[in-house]
Amino acid sequence: MEFLNARSIDFGSTAGAAALIGKANGNPIKSIYVYSKPEWTALVTRADSPIKTVADLKGKKVAATRGTDPYIFLLRSLDQVGLSEKDIELVQLQHADGRAALEKGDVDAWAGLDPHMAKTELEKGSKLFFRKPDFNSYGVLNVREEFAQKYPKYVEQVLANYEKARQWAQQNPAELKQVLVREAKLTDTVAAKQLERTDLSNSRIGEEQKQVILAAGNVLKKSGVIQDGVDVEQTVTALIDPQFIAKVASR
Repeated sequence: MEFLNARSIDFGSTAGAAALIGKANGNPIKSIYVYSKPEWTALVTRADSPIKTVADLKGKKVAATRGTDPYIFLLRSLDQVGLSEKDIELVQLQHADGRAALEKGDVDAWAGLDPHMAKTELEKGSKLFFRKPDFNSYGVLNVREEFAQKYPKYVEQVLANYEKARQWAQQNPAELKQVLVREAKLTDTVAAKQLERTDLSNSRIGEEQKQVILAAGNVLKKSGVIQDGVDVEQTVTALIDPQFIAKVASR
């Protein structure tokens, strides 16, 4: 998001809700493609923890990385049981540090992110005590608005290559896992667990993504992450642009 805002890159991948935060803060981007529908976050605690439900987090130390999908997942999870960030002690840590803090007992729970989440689940027996895939706000590809306006054919060319890669990934699951193992330096079992939670079947961005991102945006506004004066629905509508993938998919 920072590189997009600084014009250092023209395309950047983020969670959908993270793109919304950027857009609400004046980052001139469009979300144009769904690269995955992941269950890449859940609320995690240690194997021996007495924590069983989201309500049990009241007064507890919870690690999360602000502005990311795991943080937003945490806020939405708390909100559905009548709690907010004020009811917990949020420990701001990067994802890998959050996992380490959980395993060492420095925090009671962690808003996890794969593959770190899969790693602690498989290697330490950590528990994913609250899962709700529909709270995950998709993996989306964003483009700078100015670039998309000037070079629409280049945008289509990029998406055509993404589509080629997505289709290859679906047709070659074993090879895909080995790419993930090699590039992310994961074990076979951790990579398999992460891919088990990743849906690559749809790349079109539209109403379904809008509703998920809108729900996240409403909680972010309620929590003060998005300023009170921002029209969340209008911002989401301005963010999502399905025209490019529609053209590529119709070829």
